[in-house]
Amino acid sequence: MANPVGEDNWLAYVEEESRHASDLEARVKVVELFKNAVNAEPGSLKVWLAYCEYFWSLFIDCQSGEAGWPEEEQMLGRELFSFDAALSLWSEGYEAIKYRLSDSHEFWNRWVSIELDQLARTRTPVGVRRISHLFRDRLQIPHATWDNTSQMYSSFLSTYNNAAYESEFKEVTKIAQEAKSAYELREPHELRLDRAVRSGGEEAQKTVLREYLDWEMVQVRYTENPALAVSLCLGLYSRALTGIFSFDDDVWSNYTIYLSGRHRDAEKSRVQYLLPNMLDVLQRATSHCPWCGQLWARYILTAEEVGLSFQNVEAIKHAATNTKALEKDGMTGILDMYAAWCGYLKRTAMDPNAHEDAADVAEVGLLAALEDVHLWGERLYKDAYRGDPNYRLERILIQFLTEVKGEIDQARSYWIRMSKKEVLADSYDFWLNYYLWEMMVYASKPRARSPTPATPGSKTMRVPALATNVLHSAVSRKTMDWPERLMEVYLQHCNDYEQPDALHYAMDTVYKARKRVAKRRERENAEAAAAYAAQVQAAHPPAANSTTEDATVQDSPSGSKRKREAAPDDAAQGATKRAKNADVNGVDVAAHEQHLKRDRENTSVMVTNMPPDVTATAVKKYFREYGHINQLNVQKEADGSSSALIEFGSTEDVKSALLRDNKYFGQSQIRVKPGTGLTLYLSNYPPTADEKYIRDLFKDCGDIFSIRWPSLKYNTHRRFCYVTFRDADAAYKAAQKDGKPLEGKYKLQCKYSDPAHKKHREGAVAEGREVKVKNVDPRATENDIKSVFGRYGKIATVRIITNLSGKNLGTAYVTYETKEGAESALELDNTKFKSQILQVELSKETNYKPFSTIKGDRGSTASPPASAADGDVPMPDGHDGSRGRSQGPPPQEIQARTLALMNIPDTVNDARIRSVVEKHADIVKLVLRPDHEGAIVEFADPVAVGRASLALDGFEIVPGRKIRTGNASDLFKEKPGRGGGDASSGPAGGKKPGFMPPTLHVRRPAPGRGGPKRGLGFVAAPKKQDGGNHEDTKGNDASAAKPKSNADFKAMFLNSGNQPVGGAGSSKEAEGEQQGGKAAAGPGAAVNGTKNASS
Repeated sequence: MANPVGEDNWLAYVEEESRHASDLEARVKVVELFKNAVNAEPGSLKVWLAYCEYFWSLFIDCQSGEAGWPEEEQMLGRELFSFDAALSLWSEGYEAIKYRLSDSHEFWNRWVSIELDQLARTRTPVGVRRISHLFRDRLQIPHATWDNTSQMYSSFLSTYNNAAYESEFKEVTKIAQEAKSAYELREPHELRLDRAVRSGGEEAQKTVLREYLDWEMVQVRYTENPALAVSLCLGLYSRALTGIFSFDDDVWSNYTIYLSGRHRDAEKSRVQYLLPNMLDVLQRATSHCPWCGQLWARYILTAEEVGLSFQNVEAIKHAATNTKALEKDGMTGILDMYAAWCGYLKRTAMDPNAHEDAADVAEVGLLAALEDVHLWGERLYKDAYRGDPNYRLERILIQFLTEVKGEIDQARSYWIRMSKKEVLADSYDFWLNYYLWEMMVYASKPRARSPTPATPGSKTMRVPALATNVLHSAVSRKTMDWPERLMEVYLQHCNDYEQPDALHYAMDTVYKARKRVAKRRERENAEAAAAYAAQVQAAHPPAANSTTEDATVQDSPSGSKRKREAAPDDAAQGATKRAKNADVNGVDVAAHEQHLKRDRENTSVMVTNMPPDVTATAVKKYFREYGHINQLNVQKEADGSSSALIEFGSTEDVKSALLRDNKYFGQSQIRVKPGTGLTLYLSNYPPTADEKYIRDLFKDCGDIFSIRWPSLKYNTHRRFCYVTFRDADAAYKAAQKDGKPLEGKYKLQCKYSDPAHKKHREGAVAEGREVKVKNVDPRATENDIKSVFGRYGKIATVRIITNLSGKNLGTAYVTYETKEGAESALELDNTKFKSQILQVELSKETNYKPFSTIKGDRGSTASPPASAADGDVPMPDGHDGSRGRSQGPPPQEIQARTLALMNIPDTVNDARIRSVVEKHADIVKLVLRPDHEGAIVEFADPVAVGRASLALDGFEIVPGRKIRTGNASDLFKEKPGRGGGDASSGPAGGKKPGFMPPTLHVRRPAPGRGGPKRGLGFVAAPKKQDGGNHEDTKGNDASAAKPKSNADFKAMFLNSGNQPVGGAGSSKEAEGEQQGGKAAAGPGAAVNGTKNASS
């Protein structure tokens, strides 16, 4: 894995590893990690202090068995973690951080306390001299707690060297005057910085620290001790670059420039030994700010200066291109880095001592760099990329081709190619450089000399015609940014080098161009004046408006000042800045959230960059101490890592979980971000839309993390889903698709998911426009009802509930166009209509719809063409009543054409199932049963049942869920949640299926026959069986024990096509399900139940 970056990340990583270090080998590994950490952050006080404390703890633990170390590990530990090694480490750490004025005392005090504890046990003269030397050295270093250190030294001398107290203290006070003076000079800056830190304002702290750094960098010029000034400046930069400026590329650049200057000035002084290695500094700078192309450019240039090999410099370039952050600021960083790399290639090839292959290597590298930059630009900006306006790489390549390869024509072709780019064609700088290059080529060509004397008058003047053409093309451009300068150069050039006719032509061209430019400047000035006037007018509205506003304020009943107008800065910017806990209509949203049942969007976090093999259990264990986890979704990423969306119980739990951002999960540094603004609510998409459709719909917005579908178990008409994106930018782009037309029929609704803003239900029942009429006269027709109820308002529809034969069952639903009409119709309650007393009430909303039916009318679609005002198209329920008015086919025929589909998740609607089934055969009716995780399909042809069964059995309708086929009784044995994830899961009974294909026909119980009622004890005569499938119980037992031959199987298969196969009748549960539609009919779909019973 990549090493952490920053002191906090290193400490979190090492802490995670040390937590699991239970043996000597693991502890040594932690020590090695600390070594890497101090190499990466050599000026970090936190890292050094943690390193020394951990090493000291290992020294203490291996001295006795109290820590539980095995005896062998104790012996090895005493050799590895000795007392001298521990004290040496403390000394090394102090040398690295001693010039941190504000906080180095934290490390020093801990170190000297260990030394004093050891001296208290031994009281040796060597120990006294050692600690005296430490105090003397410390008091010569400027630091904020100098007085406290002096007091500690005084106490030490009084205890261990009282005889030399006065002489020692007097000498130390004398030699420490320079340190005290240096700190007094810097104390005002330290106090300002301390106040900024205590105030908690990060920007104020940054401002004060920048000013302090700028002041400190110039102190070396005004001091008599440059070594001390440089050391203090390096200490201040250590505080900045391991603290608040650790990821600030500007401060890192200032630091490298300061060091570069000090290296040049201190070549022959002892200051150079105080300066860190430039390559090490630049390596740390680029790891902290990998997006900064200037730092990568300095890194490559410094590597070239110190003489690193081509392979090492190329490795730096590869490290830059491999980082994903280089494109953070667009093409700026990319071009800066590539310009440095191409410059290195060019200089390598131009070196007179270069290898013979250097020119070829450079040419390949330069061409590859040009191509890489072009591809990078097209990937970032697509067709909008126009190239580098400073054409840095092209100029390097042209110089290489001109001076190294001598290929003038090829170099000129690059100039011509660039002159056709809009971003360069209007640039004065480009044409001037092009002209200067042509003049350089002209000057480099030697004058041709004839071996024989020339005939008088036959000599011609040598002129730079190509350079003249360049200037003429530039002056002819109508959109040049600085044409006046080019006109001057053009005239001067022709006057110096060209013939009179060319000069005359140039003067004419420039005259026309100047007139054209004068008109252009006049037009531009007029546009600028108009824009300025509009801006002034917008900033200072007319006085009349002000008077009106003032009058309004004065006439206000309260007499109070009007509220401040909303400024543009007050608006939320971006998808992630959605306001929370704001007052909405006087109600605190924070208080309102307590009444929400569930608020996934504000109680979730997105965790990325987890180990590839992480499990949900491990993630729960890692985050359980931060709050209760409601739901967890872990997914593998394309780069091998894992991500998780974790829903906590409250927003407070989320705040706690965010503390793990940039901490370590095993060896992976995870990122924890709030889940707010990641989830969108989608509705009104085509009913057949599945997960692939949704992902394709938003593929241009960004990566989708998950799609959450609603359960249809209690309402089969639900058609919405929740789409969670990996980042807020992708969700913001997707939200812009709200209102997009789909398939010319649907108007997509795509909004941020917000439980506090639920969409109100729509439709006649929800809007109070439908009344339910009971006890309707059986002879009444729709026109009769319209004539009575039409007096109270305009009627939209009238529906009368009928049975299979079309008989009126005494219930009707009347839908008005307005709510007032329905409320007025309630006056008909308990009034006489024909021979019955009516019961009239408003239809009530009900969500329970245990199943959905689609009729397979070939002239219709899965969704009716009528749509609401916003383009929404309701889900079909298929109850049109047309079939109930005619005698349907006999039950035996329906059974032979029916197939049950099982193991279908309760999130899949009937339209999606129909789209899958219709590929294999025409269907008459499809009944969705999400309560049993399946569906019942009636086909138009009995032959199609077998074909569809073979095609659909094992079909993966959603990832991990394969369809099983069977009969209706098998489906009704299925319980919710029992469906397996694949087709290999056995039936509900638990038996494994045999090798025979599943039953292709469903046998339903026939309607009861007429006849006399049989008395108790009556035994019906046995019926003749016309096949081998309906045997008595004993026969079944005997046949089960007797193996069947091939002829038996053939006979069974042939007989199966002539009559239904199954039990003697469907189960009572199946019969109840088929006839239970009457009870399930709700007011919103009044005809559903009765007409479902037609099957």
